[in-house]
Amino acid sequence: MANSFVFSSESVGEGHPDKVADLISDSVLDACLAQDKHSRVACETLVKSNVAVVAGEITTKAKVDFESIIRSAVREIGYVNDDDVFHADKIFINNYLTGQSPDIAQGVDAKKAKGKKTAEQGAGDQGIMFGYACNETPELMPTPIMFAHRLGRKLTEIRKSGKVKWLRPDAKSQVSIRYENDTPVEVVNVVISTQHAADVEHAEIESYLIENVIKKVIPARMLNKNTEYLINPTGRFVIGGPQGDTGLTGRKIIVDTYGGWGRHGGGAFSGKDPSKVDRSAAYMGRWVAKNIVAAGLATHAEIQFAYAIGHPQPVSVRVETFGTAKLGISDEQITAAVQQVFSFKPADIVAQLNLLRPIYRQTTNYGHFGKAGLPWETTNKAAALRAAIKH
Repeated sequence: MANSFVFSSESVGEGHPDKVADLISDSVLDACLAQDKHSRVACETLVKSNVAVVAGEITTKAKVDFESIIRSAVREIGYVNDDDVFHADKIFINNYLTGQSPDIAQGVDAKKAKGKKTAEQGAGDQGIMFGYACNETPELMPTPIMFAHRLGRKLTEIRKSGKVKWLRPDAKSQVSIRYENDTPVEVVNVVISTQHAADVEHAEIESYLIENVIKKVIPARMLNKNTEYLINPTGRFVIGGPQGDTGLTGRKIIVDTYGGWGRHGGGAFSGKDPSKVDRSAAYMGRWVAKNIVAAGLATHAEIQFAYAIGHPQPVSVRVETFGTAKLGISDEQITAAVQQVFSFKPADIVAQLNLLRPIYRQTTNYGHFGKAGLPWETTNKAAALRAAIKH
């Protein structure tokens, strides 16, 4: 009997309140790194109604106009309509940013400190990180989350082109995929909820999104007469964004990663500089897992590793291939090869992936993984992994 199941993943648009908060936090981070690559940034954002609040710890030599950065991020998203309560030029901004705690700084700094066991750069916190990759899509990502992201990107592309005047920034997408024997075979249903102007009829929204968004980005072979389309299923979505719901940095960690298919260690990404292993080590995990799959060692790969605050070496490293490893290769062999080819020290992660630069705003929306051009998406270590296995 075939192994059949349905798996769902969601994505959210740039105007979703949590993503508004994420973009503000990553915009602050990039502004600091652009002037001072050694900036230490942990910026949290809350948005609600006509207010944006930033708080956290920043130690930097950069001279940053935080208000200008925040308003520019909101304007880029598209909250500039006359009827927007949360409007780029009208929001009230509260700034509660302070310096980084010296107790945390001494754990991260590459120098000796009383009670610290090493002079090397250590992890900025304890934590567990996961990386994942599979051969289902060209991006080596799970199908449901990639389809959900593609819908969101297309919706945003149309909105920002100005072709459809009734589209507004807040939006969500969700895709449910049926698998047969672990292979994606059909889309069972698609959900799109998009904020819209008050003067457009639901029937127009439904028809337009099915024909011009869903059928443009999801392969025709995955859609059939039984595919269910749920477009703005409440019937109305005029009040959206921070007017309708509170947004907080870091609340979309499953959207940001593997859509629930691969595991997640729990740490959020946005607003954190790469000394924070919540972010940099998760990127490292994706790089390692993607290279395992690209090397042909397995069709599905997940890596988990963990850190202690202030300590440079991970306290554990484990690779799991879910029974998909190439015949004759064990997970233990792949784990050993990974540790031979890659260094998991926080300072080495930063160096290997060249993370001390303002690249983080481009990660904020539609997933931190599966995007061309990001350093952790390269497969430049595949040959080295294959060679390490042979030895």
